[in-house]
Amino acid sequence: MLAGESISSFVVLAALDRAEILVRDRASTVVPAAYFDQFVASLDEPGEAPTLARAAREAERLGQINAA
Repeated sequence: MLAGESISSFVVLAALDRAEILVRDRASTVVPAAYFDQFVASLDEPGEAPTLARAAREAERLGQINAA
């Protein structure tokens, strides 16, 4: 017994602790402030989606949707 628990329990808990550390360390991405500001501003800018527009036109042509 290690630390008052079975070896298998000790190994499982150690693996869980390590996994938690790895996930926590990779759960966020750090970028320079200027890049972040540019990224956030770009979310508010309308973007072109030609493939989506083409699919919508085709669906409307086929009568699958009714564009208002």
